[in-house]
Amino acid sequence: MATITTLLFDFGGTLDGSAHWLDRFLLSYRAAGIEIPRTDLDPAFDHATRIGYGATRVVSRFGMTDLVRFLVGHQFEYLRKSGPDPLRATLDNSGANGRHRLVEAVTNSFVRETSAGLAHSRAVVGPLKSRFKMGIVSNFYGNLERILEEAKLDRLFAAVADSSRVGIFKPEPGIFEDALKKLHCVPEAAAMIGDSLAKDCAPARKLGMRTVWLRTEPHAGEDSAAADVLIRSIDEIAQIQW
Repeated sequence: MATITTLLFDFGGTLDGSAHWLDRFLLSYRAAGIEIPRTDLDPAFDHATRIGYGATRVVSRFGMTDLVRFLVGHQFEYLRKSGPDPLRATLDNSGANGRHRLVEAVTNSFVRETSAGLAHSRAVVGPLKSRFKMGIVSNFYGNLERILEEAKLDRLFAAVADSSRVGIFKPEPGIFEDALKKLHCVPEAAAMIGDSLAKDCAPARKLGMRTVWLRTEPHAGEDSAAADVLIRSIDEIAQIQW
């Protein structure tokens, strides 16, 4: 078995906090006083994500706050048209100024949590730089390098494969291969660390990489055979015996 010289990380739900963005948006909505079930927020989240992926030319210059504000704004647009009746009425009755305040409240709550998650990851991952080459493989909006620079994480990662810039989205193997090529690393000498079995672990394993699943909550029906190592917190990365 080859010695591991390179670590690839997922970004959302891995480096920026140990929860899927949908779940963190749900908490931010509730913190802003908007009660909405996850099942109702899910399609609004997907709608805004698709718009974000299609607006790379605009989004590429955004920092984290502007990105989140952009996504929340499009989530609100969807919810005003297709959300549950009580929420549609609430948003309509709030008026433009009220909706703006709610967008800002959700945005600020989400960004605060994200900033804390990134600061924690910086402290955890920073010491690994002396032992490994490191990169990021993420389905993102074309501005991931800007986000990393903003969070003072850019110096830790020698390669960033942002799907909207690469033109390939996980779980397609090409996005992993792009990062490995930038790092001059063969798959057998790399490990992929992420919170998704389907998008992170399974495709990386098919390429010959070792895989680490950041499993923060039970996932019914998922086959953990794609993960060589299971961790509950990113803090455990330094303890893995490669």
